[in-house]
Amino acid sequence: MLGASTSSPSICKSTVSSLLQSQQIPIIDLDILARQAVAKDSYALSALSSHFGPSILLPDGTLDRAKLGSIVFNDEKQRKKLNSIVHPAIRRLLAWELIKKWMGGEPVCVVDAPLLIEGGLWKFCGAIVVVYCSEQLQLQRLRTRNSLTLADAQSRINSQALLSSKLPYADHVIDNSGPQSELNIQVQQVVAKLRRRAGWSWKLSWWIPPVGIVRGLLVVASRLWYKGVGKDKKANARKKAAL
Repeated sequence: MLGASTSSPSICKSTVSSLLQSQQIPIIDLDILARQAVAKDSYALSALSSHFGPSILLPDGTLDRAKLGSIVFNDEKQRKKLNSIVHPAIRRLLAWELIKKWMGGEPVCVVDAPLLIEGGLWKFCGAIVVVYCSEQLQLQRLRTRNSLTLADAQSRINSQALLSSKLPYADHVIDNSGPQSELNIQVQQVVAKLRRRAGWSWKLSWWIPPVGIVRGLLVVASRLWYKGVGKDKKANARKKAAL
């Protein structure tokens, strides 16, 4: 079963990923795939350089992330252009990683994706885990970790969807506001639920690939149309637009 974990800046999602791995759950980190997608001499990096200019490249030909970040953080149009170039490359790398995990016989795999909701990848996941804390605590952690001003920290948070807007998509919520001991317990509970959902039937999908494909399509259809995952957010957005 494909699960996905998402959060926002400074929610300590890396801690949650480490705890999941300690429970023998394989993790695909989309931050790592994003770096691979824009590696030196890659098609995506060439496209970025053509659009944003050679100033985003370091002397060795690799991406100057700080320079690119300064361009897109406060410019929604440029951020969308960045995503339109990088996201397809990331999706291709993700598909290959998922194939490798499936061929290895893994019953559960978690994709660690900060932009899971914004990028639309949530539609293809069997379960979504949102790692959450209050927005005030998130801002405080980000400023402390990166030594940022209040304005810079707020800008980074605003570059992604608000954490509260991700909750309607969640099958499981892990509250990372408290001590490590509470976080450990929550992660163990989520892992147990994911494994119960995978059950024994994943073996049938593994042995007979067409069964796995059909099963995956049914899960996606159920989440989108029967359970209506994410519709609360869309309905609220429509109400606000009407006011």
